[in-house]
Order: sequence, then C-alpha cells, then structure tokens
Amino acid sequence: MSRSASSGFLFALLLIVALFALPLASAAPTGATITYNSTETVTPAAAASSTTAGGSFTTLVLNATTQTPRWKAYVGNVTGTFTLQNAQNYTIYDWQGSYTAGEVYASRNSSIDWSTIGCVQSSSVTAEDTALNISESSVDSINKTFNLTVHRGFYVGTTRIANSTCRAIATYLNSTAQSSSEGAKFQEVLLQDSSDKLVFTALLDPATLGFNNKPYDFQMIVPEDEYASTPHTYYFWLELG
Repeated sequence: MSRSASSGFLFALLLIVALFALPLASAAPTGATITYNSTETVTPAAAASSTTAGGSFTTLVLNATTQTPRWKAYVGNVTGTFTLQNAQNYTIYDWQGSYTAGEVYASRNSSIDWSTIGCVQSSSVTAEDTALNISESSVDSINKTFNLTVHRGFYVGTTRIANSTCRAIATYLNSTAQSSSEGAKFQEVLLQDSSDKLVFTALLDPATLGFNNKPYDFQMIVPEDEYASTPHTYYFWLELG
C-alpha cells in the first residue's frame, strides 16, 4: 500500500472513530412552562330539611355528591415549537405550526429518568397510595382508579409504549363517562421510571370538547394526600408529536 493510500485509510478510520464518539441526540420530554393558572373547586350543596310532627317516625333516603380530597385535576391547552438547537440552546432553525399528537407528563418527582420509562408496576402503585395516605380499599385509591389497561400506543422520547399495556383511564366528556376503548379521548396512562417514580401521562387530543363541553388539548387527574398540611407540588413536562 502506498504512503498516500495508507494516509487516506488512516484519515478515514479516524473520521469514523470521531463520528461514533460524538454524543447522540436524545429525544425526551422537556420541562413545560406554565403561562396561565386558574384554580377552582366546587361549592358544597346547601343542607336539605325535613319538618315532621312530634310523635312521628320518618324514614329518609339521603343522597349526596361528595368532592374527593384524594385527587386534583388539570385541564388546558398547550403551545410549542419544533426547533433544532445545540447544547447551548442556540437555534439553527424553528418549525412553526400545529401539532397532531403528544403528551403532558406530571409527577411529584422533579427528576425522571426518561431512558428507563415504562408501564407502572403494581408494587409502585401500592407504594404511592401508602405515601399519600390513601387506603387501597378506598374506591378512589390509585389502585382502584387506574384498574384497566386500555389505551392507544405512543412514544415517550424514543421509548415505545405499546397500546393497552399499561394502567390507564379516560376522563369524562361533557360530564359523562366514556366507554373503555383505545379510541377514547383524553386518555391518561400511568408510567414509572427505574427508580419507581410515578409519571401520570395525559395523551393530547388537540381542541377536543372536554369534561365541561369546552375545547381542551389535555385533561388529567393526579392523586393528593388529604391530610397533608401543604399540598404536594407536581412537575410538568411536555412532548409534542
């Protein structure tokens, strides 16, 4: 082999090694910025009354709708931009326009290992119920709320979450429960990372009429400790598709 050919071969080999040494671009959800926050709750109904004569015996059938203290809801719309940036956040190009899919992620943990994300395990659900002082026997425990595995497939970064493999629910439309199906709107899927950190995942349905018949991009519910002196903080990430 000639010296020039040998030098060319060595240069090509070094170039290949250098290319493989470059850090790989990682696709992962990004922290979301909250630009609007309006919080409300229901006003308890006034007391009913009954007036009966002395010496009478009255049988009552009472009914009430009680606001659960173990869950809180987040609904809303999302905006975002597709961009191509380097590690210092310098942008070479942006893509403006609408999106057709994506997810909103919420967790009590501020740091999630997105490279190990997957379906939640039953032991992690039990641990979260316990951490939030929720009895698993309660009808509104996490375990009994996320008790089905029906949802459409989606990606978290580069990790594929196959359809109907994780615990999931579908929140209501126009105050009415939806039938359990992979085509339901406003699905919420329960995930975790390798450190057993739970991630509540709302699948986006852009401009869809939601629980109060108004258009939203997402709806989700997350659990809370009814006995905590200070409500838990939830951290939000957004991924557009």
